[in-house]
Amino acid sequence: MSHGKSDSEIIQNKHNTARFCVEKRHVSWVLLIATCLWGVYGYFSMPQRKDPEVQVRMAVALVPWPGASAEKVEQLVTKKVEEQMAANTKVTKIESISRTGLAVVYLELDESLKETAKELDDIKLKLDSINDLPSGAGPINFVKDFGDTAALMLTVTSPRADETEVALRAKAIEQAITEERLHASSGDAASRFALVFNVPRAMPARVLRAPVEMFQAFLKEKKIASDVRVIQGEGFIGFDGSSDKSDAELLASVQQFVGERLQASEFHPDAWPPALIRDPRETQAKLMSVAGDKYSHREMDDYTDLIERTLKSVPQVSKVSRSGLLNEAVYLLYSQERLAAYGIQPANLDDVLGARNISTSGGQVNVEGKNVTLDPSGEFRNEAEIGDVLVPSSSSSPVYLRDLVDVVRGYESPARYLNYFNWRDGQGGWNRSRAVTLSVQMRSGEQIGEFGKSVDAALEGLRQQLPNDLIYARTSDQPLQVEENIDLFMKSLYEAIILVVIVALIGFWEWRSALLMALSIPLTLAMTFGMMHILGIDLQQVSIATLIIALGLLVDDPVVAGDAIKRDLAQGHPSVIAAWLGPTKLATAILYATITNIVAYLPFLLIKGTTGEFIYSLPIVLACSLIASRLVSMTFIPLLSYYLLKPKPEKPIEERRRTGFAAQYYKLGMWAINHRWKVMAGSLLFLALGGFFMLRLKTQFFPKDLSYLSYVDVWLPEDAPLAVTNEAAAKAEEVIREVTAEYSKHESEEGQPREVLQSLTTFVGGGGPRFWFS
Repeated sequence: MSHGKSDSEIIQNKHNTARFCVEKRHVSWVLLIATCLWGVYGYFSMPQRKDPEVQVRMAVALVPWPGASAEKVEQLVTKKVEEQMAANTKVTKIESISRTGLAVVYLELDESLKETAKELDDIKLKLDSINDLPSGAGPINFVKDFGDTAALMLTVTSPRADETEVALRAKAIEQAITEERLHASSGDAASRFALVFNVPRAMPARVLRAPVEMFQAFLKEKKIASDVRVIQGEGFIGFDGSSDKSDAELLASVQQFVGERLQASEFHPDAWPPALIRDPRETQAKLMSVAGDKYSHREMDDYTDLIERTLKSVPQVSKVSRSGLLNEAVYLLYSQERLAAYGIQPANLDDVLGARNISTSGGQVNVEGKNVTLDPSGEFRNEAEIGDVLVPSSSSSPVYLRDLVDVVRGYESPARYLNYFNWRDGQGGWNRSRAVTLSVQMRSGEQIGEFGKSVDAALEGLRQQLPNDLIYARTSDQPLQVEENIDLFMKSLYEAIILVVIVALIGFWEWRSALLMALSIPLTLAMTFGMMHILGIDLQQVSIATLIIALGLLVDDPVVAGDAIKRDLAQGHPSVIAAWLGPTKLATAILYATITNIVAYLPFLLIKGTTGEFIYSLPIVLACSLIASRLVSMTFIPLLSYYLLKPKPEKPIEERRRTGFAAQYYKLGMWAINHRWKVMAGSLLFLALGGFFMLRLKTQFFPKDLSYLSYVDVWLPEDAPLAVTNEAAAKAEEVIREVTAEYSKHESEEGQPREVLQSLTTFVGGGGPRFWFS
């Protein structure tokens, strides 16, 4: 009986989806196939990403003021920026950091704000209206996409100089040392030494001549060496001298000179560490021990610029930015006395160059009915054109700039932000090389798997245009992480199907019921994926985790429906009747059970702000899966039961209570009923124990994400130069390598030791690109 009605009354009067699917089987098969296709289309069409897309309500304003103290920056810059930000009513929080030469102001918008673009544009206009900043301060750099994260971080690294290059350099250096020593004063040959700095071949050696000559004088002053002679050639400069000091003492004098007399930034960034050579025949071995990076900062800039432009052409890519670049600059090295001889002030050079270096449009003119574009040709294209500029002098004739100053192409000095990459060579040794990291962001609504494939294809197409020995490393790889999450879901799906089949075999002791339960899972998931696609839900770690949770719930309805059908078949109803009659009699109970499960998760929708947006898909996906389970149990389960389930007479209830598992369960149930007060007391005891242990559990809204990435922040005092920061970062890298090497000795899950550290990426002078570390 169901709803107070007999089976005959239900058969005569009831018309529902279950009956329709059984009686109109040709239509039902079309619907089943369409549902499967809908699910497949939804799965492959829905956007895929690592984490849910949330509205970032943070922004930051950066205001440089070179040379100003932190107190002045706060009083004259930071406060003005804060006042303009606070003028927007949607700003709920403002935090600022005033440093020497820089103001950093963060803001947060109201969590109830759905769209932030309008408010951020308003704040940008307010900041642009600030016109009373101190001289030299600014401009205000307002970063609205501060919260954007990279879907892929690609680090491009220079390899070490190869043996061929070292051999060529060694030959030239050996020849220069040998020739210089022919003219050296007679003395003990064992005391002769050569200290050589290697630089890019395209760079004029005169760039390092001044600091080398200063070092030469330093050695004589400190009586460290005598008979010091400068040697130079293509790609190297140094000196040869005589000293009774050890190699360690001579190299220590280099560090002393840099610390006392010379800024570390005055050494060229592309220069190798100094090579100390006593026997010219050992030149190649000595150079190999100090060989630097093969490619210069400029070459790395050119290579990564090509990669950046190529990746920007990929349809799934929205933004590409580079970190770790060392910007180039052209320096004019002049002598005050030489300029004075021509009656020229240094400030005049700025005016002369500014008047010539024109990069603006010249407009258009109409000539005989045609528009002709005027393009001023004064923009400088290289340093040679700068040297060709004519400078007025106090005499009657002008003079070329190259005759007044040395025009040298170099890098930003001192460097402010650098990127290094630690990698293993073929022998397993660690190398630290200069690098540039490209952070690649994915367009909203795209599939991250296709994004990764498109990026791979674009990079593969560049192989012929880039050096073969460039090192590429994915320092953050969301496509791989999403693939791992999907693999985890598929593994859970297979496990769920296997467990359902095993449990069904144990419970029903027949393969037909087990097959019916197994088929219900993919059918329910297909309908769930279709619903998710319609609702615009992404496939990301929250929705995937929800699907894994739902695997344990979505089989409830089909199991109950299948069992009801078996009972009606056992009672003698024909298959065409029993297939829909069983689920119909339990329809109300199944419906309320489904609604209860759905309502239990709906309060998650009441969470506001970024947290609510992050877990928004959890209750929605769970509701979709449970609704799909309900629909499948009232449509396709009756259809499949018609073909799969066969009548099987059941033993009388009295006989089942005497034998088998049912007999033991019956005895336990009767004992619990007869001793209900004892059972009640025992259940209260377990309840109290559960509450006791619950109070001692640590609470955490989001669990820690198990990631293959780890990061370390190293902070130094504000006045620490980049060279000191770089040394601290290198020491931190060494500690990490030592600890991971020790940890690698422990056995892994496979029972064998394994390497746990694959690479190290270091950003010196600032943080790296933003990536998800949840």
